[in-house]
Amino acid sequence: MTDEMAADEASAIRARRIIEAVAAIPKGRVASYGAIAARAGYPGRARLIGKVLGEAPNRPDLPWHRVLRADGRIGIPAGTRGFREQCRRLKAEGVIVKDGRVPMSAFGLDHDLDRAIWGLPA
Repeated sequence: MTDEMAADEASAIRARRIIEAVAAIPKGRVASYGAIAARAGYPGRARLIGKVLGEAPNRPDLPWHRVLRADGRIGIPAGTRGFREQCRRLKAEGVIVKDGRVPMSAFGLDHDLDRAIWGLPA
């Protein structure tokens, strides 16, 4: 196997793991790019998530709209078609979006996990 083939295979595995992590976000919930990177096994590689999602051939079938910046902001520039589509999809799932931001404390996966493990108040 050549170095180029090995790199292509590693890239495909990385993309598959990221897509699986995104696909696992339940309807009505969101996760940050960083949380998805960590769940896929690539902590600290949040930008990689956006790159993979942007290049995914099956993007219409992925819940890409459930991935946000760590502070709950939509990562797509405001006013663009993609921004409006992400807002529309999130709202259709019951997620509150105000001024391009989702309250992560109410809709983020990590906060639910903390509550489930530690019994923190909702």
